[in-house]
Amino acid sequence: MNIDALFCDGTGNYVIPPEPKKNEKIRLRFRTAKDDVDQVFLLVGEQSYEMEKKETRGIFDYYEMEWQLGEKEFHYGFQVSKGGEVKYFNRCGVSGNREEFYSFMITPGFSTPDWAKGAVMYQIFVDRFYNGDRTNDVETGEYAYIGEHSVRVEDWSKYPAFMGVREFYGGDLKGVLEKIDYLQELGVEAVYFNPLFVSPSNHKYDIQDYDFIDPHYGVIVEDGGEVLTDGCLDNSQATKYQIRTTNRKNLEASNAFFAELVQEFHRRGIKVIIDGVFNHCGSFNKWLDRERIYEKQEGYGKGAYVSADSDYHSFFRFFKEEWPYNHNYDGWWGHDTLPKLNYEGSEELQKYILNIAKKWVSPPYNVDGWRLDVAADLGYSNEFNHEFWKKFRTAVKEANPEALILAEHYGDPREWLQGDEWDTVMNYDAFMEPLTWFFTGMEKHSDERRQDLWGNADHFVSVMNHHMAAMQTPSLQVAMNELSNHDHSRFLTRTNHIVGRVQNLGYKAAREGINSAVMRSAVVMQMTWVGAPTIYYGDEAGVCGFTDPDNRRTYPWGQEDKELLQFHKDMIRIHKEESVLRCGSLKMLFWDENVLAYSRFTQEQQIVVIINNSKKLKEITVPVWMAELPMKGKMDRLLYTYEQGYTVEPDYVLIDQGEVVLNMGRHSAIILCSR
Repeated sequence: MNIDALFCDGTGNYVIPPEPKKNEKIRLRFRTAKDDVDQVFLLVGEQSYEMEKKETRGIFDYYEMEWQLGEKEFHYGFQVSKGGEVKYFNRCGVSGNREEFYSFMITPGFSTPDWAKGAVMYQIFVDRFYNGDRTNDVETGEYAYIGEHSVRVEDWSKYPAFMGVREFYGGDLKGVLEKIDYLQELGVEAVYFNPLFVSPSNHKYDIQDYDFIDPHYGVIVEDGGEVLTDGCLDNSQATKYQIRTTNRKNLEASNAFFAELVQEFHRRGIKVIIDGVFNHCGSFNKWLDRERIYEKQEGYGKGAYVSADSDYHSFFRFFKEEWPYNHNYDGWWGHDTLPKLNYEGSEELQKYILNIAKKWVSPPYNVDGWRLDVAADLGYSNEFNHEFWKKFRTAVKEANPEALILAEHYGDPREWLQGDEWDTVMNYDAFMEPLTWFFTGMEKHSDERRQDLWGNADHFVSVMNHHMAAMQTPSLQVAMNELSNHDHSRFLTRTNHIVGRVQNLGYKAAREGINSAVMRSAVVMQMTWVGAPTIYYGDEAGVCGFTDPDNRRTYPWGQEDKELLQFHKDMIRIHKEESVLRCGSLKMLFWDENVLAYSRFTQEQQIVVIINNSKKLKEITVPVWMAELPMKGKMDRLLYTYEQGYTVEPDYVLIDQGEVVLNMGRHSAIILCSR
């Protein structure tokens, strides 16, 4: 039996329709080599059903069967027999055994937004992107946070401080608006913002008010008050900060500006995703008010820290009855600046957050999706966590059926990806980690180097297969595929193989010995793999940095790595022009030490990607017939990147006996397309 010819997946080539509704009848297909097998069976539970050969195309036969779905998830696999030989086929490919754990799965009624399938996304950490309005900059001494005053950074090119949570460079939404032409020219299809709501830190994962965009990012129409005097850490005296962040005119003007920004993105065909931090809030939050920001402000209720009679008392868990000013509350991971939200103890809190979920995806804001911070941590039990996210999905999808729900998650996400909670995840396990190990041998924080995983193609393929099998196809097609982000070292820095953090190594070490050719190869994979390729602001311009806060350096306007930037534009153009890269099948064609070759294909189009991650020139033979390419013919070269640079000059390679043979340079990658 030709086991390399056996193929099936969850795309529209093999599941028709690919996102079926409840109680819909579907067609399932399975591919074998032509006239090569005796029987193909669909395996469902303990039963097996013989499939019928429906079509022969080229060197392949296609078997089909109709299946009536119900309302519950449908698990299935395949058995193929020839003479006495029996093979099984599951999400990880061909197996000698029937492995239920890797069975295919369809959830009737589960779909993900078409706009997000393969969408090119761009992540913006707002404070570090561009300063468009200097009048809303956080002032030095405007307030105190974690024992020190806020700091206004005057030098845009300064490296972030080691403990830089309270220093601000002044990036804001007006700055994003002023750079919207840049984002459009880059080719971005969706922007993901780190948190935008009122909060005291520059990362804003410590929300002060979920109802409003922070005026430091938006608009300050009424200013005044005083900054803190030297040595004063009492925020009840921070009157300038209080006016800026609690005055309704500032808050409403900031929301209105954000609505206009989203409208402008939409006018240019770009979607907007915002960050939802719902597991915990911040100690400045108006419901707690530990900093006594709101205590004397009109129009705000007493915070739960301030008074035992607060309307928000049930929003938090208190361990002692010590009011007023009760410090004894539960903080996430023990951080008193990140009070854990007590959903199980408060129906009101649940309602409030579900209304927030709806508010921002509805008019006038019309945001296109939520990214959910530490989503698996929300609540105090796994049972409640699932219960809440089911309610969250219902609320969001009723308000905006095309909104994306994307969760931050490390580890196996399958229990949340059953079709009734999240749409997908930030794809660490099935993208960022395996890619990083293969291309650099580095851990994603630059905390460890593994020589045994660097260039280890067997490890890459097995790990990718395993983790991709945890997601249904609609989730995979919209998964956020990043090389870097605000929580990990910059990918370009990982190419230098230096282990450690900026506090020990210094800032300049992040750029020493970097390898742009390796970065380009990784971007080739990012833009051709299944999912939504997501660029962390500045990666395209050559920004380096160890893990946070060093990864949050400012965008280097006027100092960009021009070649890397143009390379990203070319790769994004290719990604957008070749529709097969959004929803086509994926098949590994060949792999060996430091070498990967795979295809994205449909019946109409085939793309082949070949990567040589080694320091040696290599002759590589790739069996492209597996991707349904003809046994003889030509493929166009769309792009070739190598050690010294890259080219998009047209060229072609010959297919002979179903194979292409290429001489690949050191640290090179090539993209080939069927004619």
